Amino acid sequence: MEKLSDKAQLRRDLLAARRALPADAKREADARIARRLSQWLADHQVKLLGGYLAMAGEPDLSALYAELPSRGIELLLPVVLEKQQPLVFVRWRPGDALARDASGTMAPSARGDYLQPDAVLAPCIGFTQENLRLGFGGGYFDRTLARSPRPASIGIAYQFGKASFAAEAHDVPLDVIITD
Repeated sequence: MEKLSDKAQLRRDLLAARRALPADAKREADARIARRLSQWLADHQVKLLGGYLAMAGEPDLSALYAELPSRGIELLLPVVLEKQQPLVFVRWRPGDALARDASGTMAPSARGDYLQPDAVLAPCIGFTQENLRLGFGGGYFDRTLARSPRPASIGIAYQFGKASFAAEAHDVPLDVIITD
């Protein structure tokens, strides 16, 4: 994609491209991402994985999530307790109750047992060669990754989301980007 300085326009363009992805192509791309992430997890010491529930056409990793307990990995999902604050992470298994958090996103309804993940998956609308992430613009992942101790950060994206955009002072590069 050509260089765009307007992140809002880039976000709209990439979201439109994601919506235009045929269902079969999306399933195949999601499966390739899950295989690559599975290999990354096999190569690293991760016991607590901060994941996400796919929304707005994000890569769906639910099949991989179902395998995590058999690999000794617990899935944690992010919760927004207050806007403009870092994410907190709560243990979750498929089928556990969900409720809207302070951002309006579906998150585990169980609150209070917050854990520090070893690694965090950050869904990307777009990303740069330098592993900067373009998300929905709330800054939750940047605030979370700016804290110490910092978990390993893995961007999850479709390859067509690779773009060029200027870094802002609050942007925190991810450790790795896994694509289809």
